[in-house]
Amino acid sequence: MLHTANPTAGYLALKTEIDAAIQAVLQGSSYVLGPVVENFEQRFSDYIGTAHGVGVNSGSDALHLALRGLGIGPGAEVITVSHTAVATVAAIEMAGAVPVLVDVEPDWRTIDSAAVEAQLGPATRAVVAVHLYGHPASLGPLRELCSRRGLLLIEDCAQAHGARCGDQRVGSVGNAGIFSFYPTKNLGGIGDGGMLVTQDDELAQRVRRLRQYGWDTPQQSLVPGWNTRLDTLQAAVLAVKLPHLDAMNDARRRLAAHYGEQLRDLPLRLPAEQPGCQVVYHLYVVEAPDGSTREALRAHLLAAGIAAGIHYPTPVHRQPAYAGRLRCGPLPVTERLAATVLSLPLYPELGLPDQDRVINGIRAFFRTRR
Repeated sequence: MLHTANPTAGYLALKTEIDAAIQAVLQGSSYVLGPVVENFEQRFSDYIGTAHGVGVNSGSDALHLALRGLGIGPGAEVITVSHTAVATVAAIEMAGAVPVLVDVEPDWRTIDSAAVEAQLGPATRAVVAVHLYGHPASLGPLRELCSRRGLLLIEDCAQAHGARCGDQRVGSVGNAGIFSFYPTKNLGGIGDGGMLVTQDDELAQRVRRLRQYGWDTPQQSLVPGWNTRLDTLQAAVLAVKLPHLDAMNDARRRLAAHYGEQLRDLPLRLPAEQPGCQVVYHLYVVEAPDGSTREALRAHLLAAGIAAGIHYPTPVHRQPAYAGRLRCGPLPVTERLAATVLSLPLYPELGLPDQDRVINGIRAFFRTRR
């Protein structure tokens, strides 16, 4: 069965190096934080182009602590999108803040700065821009808006490791950037992991304190904190993969280009790339003409051994935990995407024969509907 992601293939591609790194950790003296984590924090922040990296237990925790570290908590409103993984909104509420949900741009499927401006209120303190599917959000207009209105800008880069806006990597533009190292990500570990990156010395110090009980020194809590640390094993695996990230992203772009060439004559809306941006295709997401066509195509592919995914079938504002209690702007694009998006298999190790299986399956489906 072909799936949208295959983390096992990523392990096997670097098996010798990863196994050696794991053995070194097992034979070492530090399993949580320590020199291996510190080394990876520095290397990853250097790669992104920021002064600091702070490793934590997950991308959700990275966003939660970014908000806390920036002084955003109860009573503050944080604007983000409904078309995202629910983790984005959950982390805002973990900080005690109030999510306000807005629509996405139809071309890039990322946060619409005009929709953000329309929902600004006296309690608005920050904007969380989600770089969805590996495509950077339109950071220029967002940065200008946040600067003009005195708002903080946090980048949710959980699906966009290595993506660029102009000459800057995502995560280096806002007040903070957060990353997830979940196994299916462009840079994925063998369990949960995350990181906050920032140019802000004081924010980095606060988050390092918050991630471990509020400690600067062991057993002395200066402020209330949490237990959300990046473990040494994850850092060691991620350090092996990091030098290969650009090559893996290049492979994703080649696969995306092949999909584009082979599917462009079909009644599907294919991903568009914002000028000046380098997309890293965490997911290759097409849009069907309507919901019934999406479901029929998905069933057709599944019968052929291809498990296409949906990211995301239920927007946050319609999920039972959030429906009816969050302030939202108009969400027509979000509603359309929930009904029509379909994620095709795409990962660096996907071979051309398997990709052509997907392409042929899609083409066969549309031939039957003429």
